[in-house]
Amino acid sequence: MTAPLRLLLLGFHYPPDISAGAFRAQALVEALARRLPEGSELLVLTTLPNRYTAGRDAVPEVETQAGGKVTIRRLPVAGGAGGMAAQALAFLRYARHANALTRHGSYDLVIATSSRLMTAVLGRWIARRSNARLYQDIRDNFVDNLPHVLPLGAGHLLAPLFARLERWSLEKADCLNLVSRGFGDYFQARYPRLAISWHTNGIDPLFLEASGSVRFPSNPGHRQGQPLRVLYAGNLGAGQGIERILPALAERLAGRVEFRVIGAGGRRQRLCSELSARGLTNVQVENPVPRSRLPAAYAEADVLFLHLNMLPSLEAVLPSKLFEYAATGRPIWAGLSGFPAGFVENEIDNAALFPPGDVEAALDALGRLEICFRPRLRFVARWRRDTIMQAMADDLMALVTDDT
Repeated sequence: MTAPLRLLLLGFHYPPDISAGAFRAQALVEALARRLPEGSELLVLTTLPNRYTAGRDAVPEVETQAGGKVTIRRLPVAGGAGGMAAQALAFLRYARHANALTRHGSYDLVIATSSRLMTAVLGRWIARRSNARLYQDIRDNFVDNLPHVLPLGAGHLLAPLFARLERWSLEKADCLNLVSRGFGDYFQARYPRLAISWHTNGIDPLFLEASGSVRFPSNPGHRQGQPLRVLYAGNLGAGQGIERILPALAERLAGRVEFRVIGAGGRRQRLCSELSARGLTNVQVENPVPRSRLPAAYAEADVLFLHLNMLPSLEAVLPSKLFEYAATGRPIWAGLSGFPAGFVENEIDNAALFPPGDVEAALDALGRLEICFRPRLRFVARWRRDTIMQAMADDLMALVTDDT
């Protein structure tokens, strides 16, 4: 009989917070809970919802699940939806609380799921102190991004410091997971001796269910002679650069296309200001909605829109939005380059690509789409999140059970 285990999972965002990292962490916790031996404990240290304000007051700070095997502690922070300085302060509060709560803890395995590196640093710190094995789940390449996201050359000055933090946090990991194979060249060159796995985000069960329901009929609802309905649902930040492409597209397509934008983020105000300055009335910008309402929004659209900003570092990412978009069977209109563009070309049919920021190419790409519902059954079968997280949970359990 396998002895009880003590696991710690660190993730800055967790549902009901809205982010790809939050939903990924939840799916992994559910997969692990099914595999833990009796008497085991999995402690999840996350934050109270801070990215968006909706629902913040209704969330318990401590929650027990899976028959007592899983405890979720949501730590109070503020500033998670602000600029980088506010986000850094919010993380420092999170790290301080997490460090205090684990000071006297004993763990067999520490799991850190990290996009902006510092959660990985915290994971290494706690794993080292408790003599635990360490699994680093890396969702973005922060060091490579830094020179492109901080102004006035600050990113170039800080990159060497964060590169040292990255090496310290990763070089002793028992396994490094990367969510995108586009990160492979960078991390494999720097950490050739690390065991690397490739478990990506995949399709959330919500969209798996919706993909086979009446909410996604064979006719997407495009009406002859009526404007095409194009939807973007997601973050409105520097990484997306929606404000750099959508106003010009909307202006060129006035009377022919109606855009609906659902989301929030640091560049939302810039987007709204540019739309107002151009006097555009064919773009509706809405606040984020509960995830359960997204399938209905997708069902009302004729085309789903996606865009990443013109940054070299974004040529290696794999947007989680691609997976849920593809599950709907809707046409996908995407401004992508590098690895994500190749992924779309190889994996997703009825998707038209254009170089980020290129209005003329975007207009041409829209014309290449077939405005119809086309189930992507092979894609859905291959990229189910529950299947991906089951494999990831198996890898984690192997780290702590192969010696027993």
